[in-house]
Amino acid sequence: MKILVLNSGSSSIKYKCCEMPAHRVLASGLCEKIGEPAGRVTHHAGGREEVVEQAFPDHAAALEKVLALLTGAGGVLQRKEEIDGVGHRLVHGGEQFSGSVIVDDAVVDAVRANIPLAPLHNPPNLLGLEVARRLLPGVPQVGVFDTAFHQGMEPRAYLYALPYELYREDRIRRYGFHGTSHAYVSRRAARLLGRRAEDVNVITCHLGNGASMAAVRGGRSVDTSMGFTPLEGLVMGTRPGDFDPAVILYLLKDRAMSADDVNRLLNKQSGLLGLSGRTNDMREIEAGARNGDERAALALEVYCYRVKKYIGAMTAVLGRAHALVFTAGVGENSPTVRSKSLAGLEDMGYALDAAKNAAARGTEADISAAASRARILVIPTDEEIAIAEETYALISG
Repeated sequence: MKILVLNSGSSSIKYKCCEMPAHRVLASGLCEKIGEPAGRVTHHAGGREEVVEQAFPDHAAALEKVLALLTGAGGVLQRKEEIDGVGHRLVHGGEQFSGSVIVDDAVVDAVRANIPLAPLHNPPNLLGLEVARRLLPGVPQVGVFDTAFHQGMEPRAYLYALPYELYREDRIRRYGFHGTSHAYVSRRAARLLGRRAEDVNVITCHLGNGASMAAVRGGRSVDTSMGFTPLEGLVMGTRPGDFDPAVILYLLKDRAMSADDVNRLLNKQSGLLGLSGRTNDMREIEAGARNGDERAALALEVYCYRVKKYIGAMTAVLGRAHALVFTAGVGENSPTVRSKSLAGLEDMGYALDAAKNAAARGTEADISAAASRARILVIPTDEEIAIAEETYALISG
């Protein structure tokens, strides 16, 4: 069965064509700068890379080009009718969706209704979904929500201590994000331990430009660091994570900033970028710290200290973790972040093997010391494959 996975952004479409259930990737790529004068598609298939430079006025033109690359001369498909299903990454499903769903008009309406909860993400996700339904009529479309994996949390974990009416009337609560990644790597961790997902407790650390952590008990997320929006929790590339909300009142009143100014500061100008004053790229932060840049060193310390605090919190939630997983760009590739985040947690059950940690970059690895009570794992995330799995499961019945 051929599954096309789409992740539609405001000016990009990331895609992967997979053969299921063999988990074989036939082709993948990124179409970017949609709506700009000079667009580009970088297409990978058969061990080759093809780059196409052309303007894409809208998402429909971009997806038409993707389908042409998949089915043209040297393509991995003879015709687009070979596509059996399309899986879409959808960021926010609110409280309506606790799992993936086959898309119909009611699902589209629900995604649209949740735009106020994810104004930067749901509109382009929805646009990609509507374009795919139009260009591939009759092909089942599946929505896989970032928030769905966390919908099993109990009220004690997802409610804020605000007037209850704000939850009842406006659904202000913790939702959590990166759910597809947390679900994928927690299941993979269970397999690496040789156990069923239902029998293990796993802490998953998704550390990329966006970062979040989850406590997964028996295959279900019971707590997570992100909240009503992706701002809460860990320090990120350009987002601050946890901070006193009265800071916002101060900025509005005493600094006379507008709501748009504050929104921009919190989403685009904070985190590693705000602390370092120069970059949101952890590779550059680490290089700066090594070369004596005091603010880069400070940004690194703050980042890792916050990760450490949340590891402690998630351990308390679970009681005991059988495994701790590092994933995503920073988690998979930074031995420094992993070692700093776990330093001093040996008595809690997390002991690194320094040599194994130093060698683990972008590959699956067990980096635990022999004496570690919990296994410490590096597992590259693959959200597209996870979406393909969900899509295949739904449309194959």
